Amino acid sequence: MTNSEQERWSRVKGRLRSSVGEDVYTSWFARMDLEGVQDESVHLSVPTRFLKSWIQAHYAERVLSAWQAEMPEVHRIDLTVRSAVRCATPVKEAAPQLEVRRPERADARPAVELRATATAPVSSGHDALGGSPLDPRLTFASFVVGRSNTLAHAAARQVAEGRRGDPVMFNPLYIHAGVGLGKTHLLQAVTWAGNAGGERKVLYLTAEKFMYGFVAALKTQTSLAFKEALRGIDVLVIDDLQFLQGKSTQAEFCHTLNALIDAGRQVVIAADRPPSDLESLDDRVRSRLAGGLVVEMGSLGEELRLGILKSRVAAARVHHASFDVPEPVLDYLARSITHNGRDLEGAINRLLAHSKLNNQPVTLDMAEREVRDLIRPQEPKRIKIEDIQRVVARQYNVSRSDLLSSRRTANVVRPRQVAMYLAKTLTLRSLPEIGRRFGGRDHTTVLHAVRKIEALVAKDTTLSEEVESLKRQLQE
Repeated sequence: MTNSEQERWSRVKGRLRSSVGEDVYTSWFARMDLEGVQDESVHLSVPTRFLKSWIQAHYAERVLSAWQAEMPEVHRIDLTVRSAVRCATPVKEAAPQLEVRRPERADARPAVELRATATAPVSSGHDALGGSPLDPRLTFASFVVGRSNTLAHAAARQVAEGRRGDPVMFNPLYIHAGVGLGKTHLLQAVTWAGNAGGERKVLYLTAEKFMYGFVAALKTQTSLAFKEALRGIDVLVIDDLQFLQGKSTQAEFCHTLNALIDAGRQVVIAADRPPSDLESLDDRVRSRLAGGLVVEMGSLGEELRLGILKSRVAAARVHHASFDVPEPVLDYLARSITHNGRDLEGAINRLLAHSKLNNQPVTLDMAEREVRDLIRPQEPKRIKIEDIQRVVARQYNVSRSDLLSSRRTANVVRPRQVAMYLAKTLTLRSLPEIGRRFGGRDHTTVLHAVRKIEALVAKDTTLSEEVESLKRQLQE
């Protein structure tokens, strides 16, 4: 990629960020790379099939428009999946193309067409089911362990090193964390390590791939083969469970989960929230998920961020021996880029590109200039209903079980109402969800509690100070 192409790509990304907003850009476009520009075509790549299909379905015209604002001669965008490695010999996938048809009327709007070439299904050695792509970089060897992910890493290693016939210690293993904190890295590491021995069948699937496989099996009347293939897996690894949609698909997932666990097979799942917060899933599925080992991977501390940066620099040196990032620059990046691991990797990639393309050493001034858009304001702490219940119970000298019980004594009713009020004001949970988390109460009970505390806070100074104190404890 030339300097001019890199500059154009930077401007296009800026237009996309302005057009869709920071959150949407981070979710869907932050990992999109420019591969090159040729004639009237722009070649872009993303790391997963899910990203590719989502961008094609929802943002194809925006991407094309952003490029045409920079280069009016561009009529087509080729979007491919990069670093797509499977457990067996991969089948090359034809790149879908976005093409602009010029309208016959001068005042008409150009039309965007998506043209795709059908390809043969990819086999991963499991008959009816192909696995999702695996990134060869995402192994246990490249995973940096810190305080926030020690337990998740240890549990994943335990699963990966198990042997067929060994008793399963915890099933399912459920790992949840925010974006870019290492969930997918751990799940793919489990898959690579588990398949390396050749003794067990380990299958990695995204929720999107699971849905695609199930729907395709129904259409082709091969659902029995699909189910048998799934139930023959020794270790089933499901990523991004929060994207699982559809009653029939969820029902099949529930049946598969039960069949594998009951047969002593291992299931490993990752999502962006704990099982209790997956409101779109059936209660039976949430209950079964919560019955295993649920592990949260917390935010990356500064020491862990520094370790990740050093690891990425070492990986870059394998192909670019002269690449060097001074210690003060690494310290600055670790201190300033706090959002997630992908931003850290992106920072190293920018420094590498700038250093190699411009033949300049990496300096602190260069780093400050190149990564300024990656330095984001610190997000407020995500507060959980369980945290609210624990803090309120401690404040009012009652137990958490008292808050969830049907007791109506004054020393329990007021703390329960305060806890419900805080759950409504400090979380994004709905009234029915809050009621369910407080012993299965109706949403009208929660609404009554919220209105009651709102009215009392307005005229009761003591209660108002208590509520503010609880808020500070929860937000610290």
